[in-house]
Amino acid sequence: QVQVVESGGGLVQPGGSLRLSCAASVGIFKNAAMAWHRQAPGKQRELVARITISGSTNYAASVKGRFTISRDNAKNTVYLQMNSLKSEDTAVYYCNSEPWLGVRAYWGQGTQVTVSS
Repeated sequence: QVQVVESGGGLVQPGGSLRLSCAASVGIFKNAAMAWHRQAPGKQRELVARITISGSTNYAASVKGRFTISRDNAKNTVYLQMNSLKSEDTAVYYCNSEPWLGVRAYWGQGTQVTVSS
């Protein structure tokens, strides 16, 4: 069964840090680029960061320099380290695999991140 499962969300104060984890099925992880998106209330889902199989990364301008995406190939897991969090980072964060060779993208169920004092 194909799975993408996020964990690590929660409540944090402005300026704080959180690390999100995303465990993916082996078949997905070995073949797909992985990404984190987020969706805040009343807003469209947006790309936060992505990482290719080889480890190349891209970030949204709003998080560049504060967030770091990485992947552990031994654990089939992608991480999103979030530092210097702001209230505007509050959203549901989703992990997904990107489509490859005709295989569709797979999405996790999402994890809530709330930045508030």
